[in-house]
Amino acid sequence: MTKNHLGSIYLATAAIIWGGMYVVSKVVLTVIPPLELVWLRYVVALITLIVVGVVTRQSWHIHRQDFPQIFAVGVIGYDISIWTQFVGTKLSSAQMGAMITSATPAFMVIFARFILKEKITFRKGLAITLAMIGVLCIVGVGDIGEANQLGGLILGVAALAWALMSVLVKRIPSGYSQLVVTTYAIFIATVLITPFALAQIDQAQIQVLLQPTIWSGVLYLGIVATAAAFFLWNEGLQMLDAASGGLYFFFQPLAGTLLAWLVLGEAVGITFWIGALLILSGVFLVVKEP
Repeated sequence: MTKNHLGSIYLATAAIIWGGMYVVSKVVLTVIPPLELVWLRYVVALITLIVVGVVTRQSWHIHRQDFPQIFAVGVIGYDISIWTQFVGTKLSSAQMGAMITSATPAFMVIFARFILKEKITFRKGLAITLAMIGVLCIVGVGDIGEANQLGGLILGVAALAWALMSVLVKRIPSGYSQLVVTTYAIFIATVLITPFALAQIDQAQIQVLLQPTIWSGVLYLGIVATAAAFFLWNEGLQMLDAASGGLYFFFQPLAGTLLAWLVLGEAVGITFWIGALLILSGVFLVVKEP
């Protein structure tokens, strides 16, 4: 199996896991606020990654000059992006969460131009335009209510932050184990949000966690959607260029929408699908460019 094929499998698997994450988080967010859920998710993920790292005897040494990049990944990608993702999903719907954040690959092209010096061609520019129009179609439709519109805007921030993080990951030297890089970044993110999360957790929320549906959802978000998916995404990005890696976000809205329809019974309107088609068309143009 070639490096490109393996990277494609890693990225596609991560995107499919995140598609399911929107459905799970929509259920768990009915009883646990976004900030506390992000914190619980990271605590579970951090324990999982440390155990795996110790068992597999990873080297935890990171050169001092590379810490700022890892710190930025933790703050931008794992704090700002994930928190706004949960807030936006809580205010909107699982499908909207999956679809709007699928604009991430187009945003990655912009950041890759300035950070990685990748050239923006006409095709990439057209793709960015289509994706932005698609986001506006989904956020701006009048029949989804003000809360959903606000949720859509917040999800747009999440997409921007994740795109920036994905490009910054490629600046971290490839000699490091991505399991170690992911662990450090999640550790940084966890430390930064711990004071805010602990200040809001109350006895009632602790009792809610004892419900099988809720704690199983938290375990899925922590172990599968964070520890496993973050590692797979970071590892896959090291094997492909930024534009090609963005292709695999295509699997996220497909999985998210299918599961939201099957599990949550969420309806899908024509305006939503027009915006989704524009977003995916833009993504397709970017990743298919020679």
